[in-house]
Amino acid sequence: MERFTVEDNVLEWEKELPTLNGNARIATLVQLAWHLRQRDYQRSLDLSRQALALLSVSTIPKPEAERIRLRLALVRAGTMRLEGHLDSAQAEVERLLRGWDAIGDPLGSSDTHWTMSWIAIDRGDHARSDRELVLAAQRARDGNDDVRAEIAEAAIARWAVLHDRSSAVARWGERLTPEAARAAPPALATWIYDYLALAAGEAGEFAESAGYFIHSYEAALQTGQLRAAITAASNVGECFTSLNDHQSALEWLQRGLDLARPTGLPRDVGGCLMNTADTLRRLGKLATARTMLDEALAILRPLANGRDYALALRYLGELCLDQKDFSGALDAFQRLDERALALDQADMRSAALRGQAHALSRLGKAVLARDAALEAEALAHAHEHSHNRIAALRELAAIHASHHLPPPDGMTAPTAALHYLEAALAVGQALDDFLVPGELLDAMAAEHAALGDYRRAWEVASEASAMRDRTHSREAASRAAAMRVHNQTDRARNEGQHLRRLAESEARRAEVLQRTSSTLERLSAIGREVTAQLEPAAVFDALNRHIHGLLPATTFAIYLTDPDGTMLVRAFGVELGQPMAHNSFSLSNPIANTVRCLKERREIYIGNFAESPHRNLVPGTVDTQTALFAPLIAGERTIGVMTVQSCETDAYGDIERLVFRTLCAYGAIALDNARAYTQLRDAQSQLAAKEKLAALGALMAGVAHELNTPIGNSLLIASTLQDRTAELAKMTQTGTLRRSELERYIADATHASELALRGLTSAASLVNSFKQVAVDRTTEQRRSFDLRQVCEEIVATMMNRVRAAGHAIAIEVPSGLVLDSYPGPFGQVITNFINNALLHAFEGRQDGRMWLTGRQLGDGRIEVQFGDDGSGIPRENLGRIYDPFFTTKLGQGGSGLGLSISYNIVTALLGGQVRVASGAGGTTFTLELPLAAPASAQAETEPIY
Repeated sequence: MERFTVEDNVLEWEKELPTLNGNARIATLVQLAWHLRQRDYQRSLDLSRQALALLSVSTIPKPEAERIRLRLALVRAGTMRLEGHLDSAQAEVERLLRGWDAIGDPLGSSDTHWTMSWIAIDRGDHARSDRELVLAAQRARDGNDDVRAEIAEAAIARWAVLHDRSSAVARWGERLTPEAARAAPPALATWIYDYLALAAGEAGEFAESAGYFIHSYEAALQTGQLRAAITAASNVGECFTSLNDHQSALEWLQRGLDLARPTGLPRDVGGCLMNTADTLRRLGKLATARTMLDEALAILRPLANGRDYALALRYLGELCLDQKDFSGALDAFQRLDERALALDQADMRSAALRGQAHALSRLGKAVLARDAALEAEALAHAHEHSHNRIAALRELAAIHASHHLPPPDGMTAPTAALHYLEAALAVGQALDDFLVPGELLDAMAAEHAALGDYRRAWEVASEASAMRDRTHSREAASRAAAMRVHNQTDRARNEGQHLRRLAESEARRAEVLQRTSSTLERLSAIGREVTAQLEPAAVFDALNRHIHGLLPATTFAIYLTDPDGTMLVRAFGVELGQPMAHNSFSLSNPIANTVRCLKERREIYIGNFAESPHRNLVPGTVDTQTALFAPLIAGERTIGVMTVQSCETDAYGDIERLVFRTLCAYGAIALDNARAYTQLRDAQSQLAAKEKLAALGALMAGVAHELNTPIGNSLLIASTLQDRTAELAKMTQTGTLRRSELERYIADATHASELALRGLTSAASLVNSFKQVAVDRTTEQRRSFDLRQVCEEIVATMMNRVRAAGHAIAIEVPSGLVLDSYPGPFGQVITNFINNALLHAFEGRQDGRMWLTGRQLGDGRIEVQFGDDGSGIPRENLGRIYDPFFTTKLGQGGSGLGLSISYNIVTALLGGQVRVASGAGGTTFTLELPLAAPASAQAETEPIY
């Protein structure tokens, strides 16, 4: 997944989304949520919620599902940051970094470090931001994504330019070039142009800077980087302000504000407002500028630690100076000084100190003013900010000119003011291409005149006039440069519009082809859906849903012939969204359009009922103007008629009639299949009833056969014992009983009792098992239970037998799978499976392995598997394992009822299905069960056989 993508991809995903289901829909939802995070962050959040809801019931493998969850969580974290909730955003991003590392996804980690870098910027922590950008680049390279890595590098470079232009250009100047920007994909070009613009602006090349910012703005918009586009538009405005083209500046600032306002995001809206306010200040519209700046400060308050808030304070201080509100200016510049210190922004702090000095001087606090100006000059000197140093020296000159203060150390000029002015001039003359401001020379001339040196005053004043001419020439060149930027922009825009018109013309042609292709694809999908239905009601619903999506329809109805072939009966009808009343026509009706359509086996179209000789409206229905009838033909048989009607005249053209004709063909096939399926189902029901009776007879015969031996043996023993007892009684009566006879009788009676008890116990066991074949739901307790807990309890009851036999059983069932079902019968099924394995699977061996697993499927179902690595079930026996009394261990512990009982419990009581797979490597039983067992009135009162 790209970090940023072009608009065409987003539009394509939006177009595809309504047609997608399942995992494909989740994938597209994630793409859209990620790439709309700046374009439309509210919709992005909504799509994220949809994706998470689908993901919870999907079959997507666990690692990929976790990757999706982390990506959507990053969308939410980015939104928190956009809304100014920086603490929450940072905590979430730190959690996500651990998550990406846990699954080994370097690209996800790279995007998260990128987000963290901008959170740090909003906090004013530029050192942390630089570290995060370096990590973002490293992780991108770990994931072999050069574009991501280069975006991070370009962002590092753009911030470096603001700190130290010379070092930044030396490091990145050969890589981040205009040629590289033109060759780069738009997402990367945004940041290369941004770096180039800032580098040009720091060098005073404002026209060149504006051009690069415009390119950055366009590339950012193309790739959904809304914040970068807003920032670029504001910077274009500042460039035009520096070029004295304030009208163009306002146009670009308004463009940025128009992008920012709909988002409602603090940094975007506040940043545009403050830049616009500063431009209005320069134009002299101080009241409007103050209103806009106050709004900007209020909006930016949640981001008070960031650079934008600091800039707003600077603009406020300068505005207060223009309004002669020196106390307000002092407060603003003092607050700016605090923020500049925290941000480690030397240029901003120098401006804050100069502003304080100016305000303090006007408030009569000369010493404090001088100290602030001296600190500003020293700071600018230490950081080699020559222009800031010149401004500080001029402020010192103004302070000494307005107040009586001790002269500075080392003063050689006649006055302190002249000393600082000459120092400012010397700094400026050391710069390449520096134009001495006329105001500086005017101030020097005034000082010479005050000293009585009128000749020198005249010379300096003449030099000031010449400098003004040169300044005016430079301003004219700046305006020309601004016009050049305008012309280049307009030419590029016109060329773009021409190419766009050509593209739109080509797109319209392609759209016609695409629409035709899409219609065919959609009809094909509809056909598959409709013809897959085997219930008439489902066919009606599908046709009704798609008819209204494809055609303008006031009325939609389907008529079918009755079994006698004498009537045409409305099987389905909807008018204005409401079901229609019952209606039918005799096939002998001479005027009904439906009957005409059926008999003539042809389509009937009435485009205007008012002009039609066949104006036959069903009483109580809407007065429609257009009607389309088509026969439903299945093979050689006409089974009915479908009609669609509209209140508009001539509502259906050739394409609509072709679509309707196709839907009729699908409907005829589906309804004919539904009829055949209904007949087949009825036949199957009758056959099933017969088979059920036959199975019951076979079951009873098996029971009788199995009970015959133990009961017969018991009868024989009882009769023998009765004869021996009579003999003993006779000997007792005659006095001929001997001790040996009595002892033999006692021995025989004891042995006979044991045999009888054994036989009767066997018979009772068979009867008890037979009772379980008929699962009576009224005797079972239904409740909610945790599947893992019940499985562990079942296995625990069997572990003594398992260990004694030298085997092992493992459980892999996740916690949290809660069923509303019958835990007792479910346990009986699993117990039967374990007993079956112990009896049959591991004959002649130990160390057998069994396992019990469970997992959740989609649509409210679970899968439980019991398997063993035993000898398997012979192929010839697989078809009989569920038959009552079928066993290969008769007389050796097998009754032949365990799997039959299990099958009945699973399919009848638990409402599931059971499958078996067996081979030389073992046997696996698979149960597919609903989370909620079915309930019916019949099931609550009748046993199921």
